Amino acid sequence: MLRAFTARRIAAAAAYGGGGITAIGGVTFGLIVVEARLARRIIQSTSNGDPPAADGLYGEQFGGEPLSLAVLGDSTAAGLGVHTPAETPAARLATGLAGIAGRPVRLTNVARSGSRSQALGGQLEQALQVRPDIAVIMIGANDVTGRVSPAESVRHLSDAVARLRAAGGQVVVGTCPDLGSVKPLMQPLRWFARRACRQLAAAQTIAVIEHGGRSVSLGDLLGREFAADPLAMFSEDRYHPSARGYATAAAALLPSVAAALGLEPDLPGETARPVSLAAAEAAERAGTEVTGASVAGDDRGPRGRWATLRYPLQRPLRGALGRRLSTGIAAVGAIAPARLAARCSTGLSEARSRLRARSRRAGLPAAEHG
Repeated sequence: MLRAFTARRIAAAAAYGGGGITAIGGVTFGLIVVEARLARRIIQSTSNGDPPAADGLYGEQFGGEPLSLAVLGDSTAAGLGVHTPAETPAARLATGLAGIAGRPVRLTNVARSGSRSQALGGQLEQALQVRPDIAVIMIGANDVTGRVSPAESVRHLSDAVARLRAAGGQVVVGTCPDLGSVKPLMQPLRWFARRACRQLAAAQTIAVIEHGGRSVSLGDLLGREFAADPLAMFSEDRYHPSARGYATAAAALLPSVAAALGLEPDLPGETARPVSLAAAEAAERAGTEVTGASVAGDDRGPRGRWATLRYPLQRPLRGALGRRLSTGIAAVGAIAPARLAARCSTGLSEARSRLRARSRRAGLPAAEHG
């Protein structure tokens, strides 16, 4: 569990003000930076311009007080690469959430292209003005390509999650995406980029759980989907997702957004484990949600915060709530929920068996679920 150890060190450095830990060696990272600059030239030659503005009210056909959804982050959160507001991930989330809640959703997207985690402070000031019921954050890729210390990156994310929770809102974070699937980035540096992204994603998860949020791993889901069908999943610049790619990301996030608001009950997850182990496993598994847990009434153990893994797209869609969730996922415009669940199930049984065996060997107890 080298990645769990590394993620724990990064998160600890972020909490205590350190900044000297890097995900990979300086020489290798220097090569990645050079490669990223070359890739950026290719990307800029097919610039998509500014992302479409998608702020507004969604699900107007429903009655009741609108839910407030704020989206923060970088170009992925902003929706760079698509041509209409409805194709952005924020709009797809708002549409899907309205379908699940049976209420309108007012969307405020303060994400900006090119943003690193440091920019979350300014975005947060804008987001807090609308008193969001829930905030979705997607950040991290520019920190990797910009050679930002992972500890510094995580520190800014921690502050944002803590302030949003203190203001009474729920928070779902889509962790750092997998840059190893970006075509302009060549091998073998693509492998190092993937490693850096996954280590940052695991550290982000630890920080998010420590401050009362939920995380959803995007890297493995999008990496496999994008590698399998790059022409359909990438936009014209071969770097940002296409409309279909954003729909896949939104479908992965939507069940966690619904559960955070109490619109879809949390089903039991895997056995409780230290958050560092859960974070490392989530970085490797498509669409995996990590949430805080308690054991015997205590949310912390000898190795830190307890956490559980959940696979949101594997949840059985039964009854009225199931129908609403199915409708909400279909509303984001992704592939059918059954097909999406089937894709996410590859290797899932084996992974669960491996996790249970590891938990038994470690003597980890069962979690309590709210």
